[in-house]
Amino acid sequence: MLEKQFSGAFPETNVRPNPIGGRVQPPAVRQTRALFSGTAAKKRQFGCDAHAAGRGASLWAAFLIVRASWVHIAVAWGAALAVAVGIQADGWSAEPKGEAAVDGPIVGGTAEFNARSLPPNRQSYLKLADEIESHFRKNIVEYWFPRVVDRRYGGFRSHVLADGTIGPNNDKTLVYQSRMTWVAAQIALRDPPRADEFRNYARHGIKLLREVLADRDHGGLFWGLDPSGKFKPEWRDEKHAYGIAFAIYAASAAYAATGDADALQLAKDTFRWFDRHAHDAEHGGYFEALSRRGEVLLHAPPGRQRDLLGTPYGYKSMNSHIHLLEAVTALYEVWPDPLVEKRLGELLEVVRDKVAVEPGCLNLYFTPAWRPVPEHDSFGHDVETAYLLIEAAGALGRKNDPATHRMARMLVDHALEYGWDARHGGFYDRGFAFGPAYALEKIWWTQAEGLNALLLMHRVHGGQTNSYWEAFLHQWDFIVRYQTDAEHGEWFESVSHDGKPKPGQAKATIWKAAYHNGRALMNTAAMLRQLAGNEQTQARPH
Repeated sequence: MLEKQFSGAFPETNVRPNPIGGRVQPPAVRQTRALFSGTAAKKRQFGCDAHAAGRGASLWAAFLIVRASWVHIAVAWGAALAVAVGIQADGWSAEPKGEAAVDGPIVGGTAEFNARSLPPNRQSYLKLADEIESHFRKNIVEYWFPRVVDRRYGGFRSHVLADGTIGPNNDKTLVYQSRMTWVAAQIALRDPPRADEFRNYARHGIKLLREVLADRDHGGLFWGLDPSGKFKPEWRDEKHAYGIAFAIYAASAAYAATGDADALQLAKDTFRWFDRHAHDAEHGGYFEALSRRGEVLLHAPPGRQRDLLGTPYGYKSMNSHIHLLEAVTALYEVWPDPLVEKRLGELLEVVRDKVAVEPGCLNLYFTPAWRPVPEHDSFGHDVETAYLLIEAAGALGRKNDPATHRMARMLVDHALEYGWDARHGGFYDRGFAFGPAYALEKIWWTQAEGLNALLLMHRVHGGQTNSYWEAFLHQWDFIVRYQTDAEHGEWFESVSHDGKPKPGQAKATIWKAAYHNGRALMNTAAMLRQLAGNEQTQARPH
């Protein structure tokens, strides 16, 4: 029983284990360890292979492309198919495809925003870094921990109601548990005064992944179990690339934060098992849906059409591959194994050159041979992928790779052109490659990824244009004014195009964790401080 396994197993936060020396810290962590110490783009005349690509996906794709250039050139396209087929991951909603366009999307019009007209200088960077760090402490660190720590069944509770009280649902899914473990590890790395406390939270998450969700008989990790550790009919015993990617991501971060050998071993074992069973040696990338024994599921089981992520069985997806890129980047930073390096380079090229396409979209679904299946464009995945590409390229020693940076910028520019609300701020959920957005709701994770990608574009291209900086200010203003729950804390899952939240939205579900907004806030605060330091250095006489 999970209850027996974890009862009394979680160390109290006032018990401070001795710091572990010699921990491997990824470059991003080394640059941001002291985190808590203190726009419209021009039209691009290109074609697009898919009918449409989601706005949120476009932003994410741009992020991923830049990240991939750091580690190996990865490929950023696959988000465009998710909404039409009902994918539920990363905030996709089972609700109607979009709210009525009351006054239509404000795309290409004159922005009415002028409240945050801070110039891009050292003073502004430091002011905003302080503000974002304060927001992070209040709405992420203090909101989630120790509130969701599950001392009875292990891991983290996955249901928090609108007012912040714990809800009755407590399923243990691989995606949610991994994301919360990753967040805890990152706080441990970046907040020295609370490092011991958050190392304990990260270890608590790894314990559930290793002892409960890991399949001791056949390898790999299960998609999810009920609180007592039993299979649920809707998930059965299947395994999926998307969940496994997040397990690798979490275990890699936990090792970087704690130095614990069992965390690194979990990351290694999970990668090896998945690569052995799911790698597509002929076409590149990975098959996604797997049986308990690791057989590739190319055909839907009786009574089902889509896999655990919502992808049609037998197809590859953008969503799984951008997160595999993210996970293998993190793994390579703590374990530079030759096979990991090879797979990272392959994933970078798959995402950048197959998933992502001009004019800056991500296709959502693909045949095994990477022929795209037409679908919508997800703006959140687009901007997220821009960041992940650059991150991956940097990890591979390709920090200034032209092809990666070109695609990352294209993904962000396309999202700004077609998915950006110039009147209110914020990115719409999804739309088409060459037309205005049709799903005008603003999802929390899309706004987080947009914030991160916009500042990243300013860091890279701010010497040429202030448009990304201005959009970043507008985006932050929208998040503070409308996406944040000022009364109860954290962010609303979804608000209307003009910032009205839907009533009764849960703050935590198996799909809504502290991962997207937590990472965006940590990254942007760190980037702002880096920008302030760079400007100060440049201003010194030589």
